[in-house]
Amino acid sequence: MKAVLIFSGGMDSTTLLYDLIDQGYEVAAVTFDYSQKHKKEIRCAEKTCKKLHVPHTLVNLPVLNDLAPSSLTRDTWKVPEGHYAEDTMKQTVVPNRNMIFLSLAAAYAIGIGAKNLFYAAHAGDHAIYPDCRPAFVSAMTTALHLCDWHDLVLSVPYLWLSKGDIVKKGIGLGVEYADTWSCYKGEDLSCGKCGACTERLEAFAQAGIRDPLAYQP
Repeated sequence: MKAVLIFSGGMDSTTLLYDLIDQGYEVAAVTFDYSQKHKKEIRCAEKTCKKLHVPHTLVNLPVLNDLAPSSLTRDTWKVPEGHYAEDTMKQTVVPNRNMIFLSLAAAYAIGIGAKNLFYAAHAGDHAIYPDCRPAFVSAMTTALHLCDWHDLVLSVPYLWLSKGDIVKKGIGLGVEYADTWSCYKGEDLSCGKCGACTERLEAFAQAGIRDPLAYQP
């Protein structure tokens, strides 16, 4: 069965890619370049798709940087450090990003005749990202069902899982987490201090596994 996955190259969507392949889906991955500082994530996506022989489409979307200000894209905005629970982490929200990604990925899925569209929102995202919450997923599920004659199903299987649970699942699937990226800063090594790094390190600790990525001293 054909499926399209919104694939960032981060640990959640990479786990989901391995998961879908394990379930027997014929997966096509789509990645968005929206001028994010952490472009290393895109290179990870390309590497993983090549390794797994998954068709991969990279969509250039620089206009999102012009329309939707965020510390993830604006050079003049410093990426905040700390936990996702802190109010400063709202600076990392790219306004309406997932609705835009889902709309474009839906067009692609309909075009290739895929029945399912997947993205890897999870329970840890709920507090900080409105477009990863169950209410948003429910509304988008309805919208994508109605948007075309082709019946497209939005599937978000990790919606109620913690990031630690996702790591545990990924280890069982043989996910190469060394080929993933999380850090929001565009540097050679992960900073270990931004919200994405903090959440990633917590997830590996919860899973009782060491993160294979190297971090700045």
